[in-house]
Amino acid sequence: VLILAASGSVINHTFKMAKLSLILLAAIVAMSSAFIPAAQTATRVNQVSFTPKIEEQSTASTSLFMAEDMTWEGEYPPSKVLGPIMSKMPSGVLALSSMFFLGICVYSCVQSGLLLREPGAMENGSWVKWYYVVEGFGGPLAWGTHVASWIQRKNGM
Repeated sequence: VLILAASGSVINHTFKMAKLSLILLAAIVAMSSAFIPAAQTATRVNQVSFTPKIEEQSTASTSLFMAEDMTWEGEYPPSKVLGPIMSKMPSGVLALSSMFFLGICVYSCVQSGLLLREPGAMENGSWVKWYYVVEGFGGPLAWGTHVASWIQRKNGM
């Protein structure tokens, strides 16, 4: 009976959810390709049987574009993996910033939950506020600064 009475809205809602599911699936596939090793099957079109050897001039300077090696041995990485700013920050400051970001995320979730309880909020989407969505990014920031704090504490900072 519900489907017959509101068949237009049910079909419209199903179509929107199908589009959203397709977009989310495409995003997951795109992000997961970053974790798959690149195939070594590239074909070379204009291969020649002999290529001249070009001798490089040996210079003492290194290239500016060379990335620094960030591998480590042991339980925790060196502070340099945190980048130029966070590697200089003490672990206490990073821990406080982690708690601050976590507080923002919890506040956002609680306020969204309170708005969700309002009558009709689920049907018209009035419980979704852009500022609560932005504040929700406090969770990942809290996790990142918490890990940075742990790294700094292990390195004695």
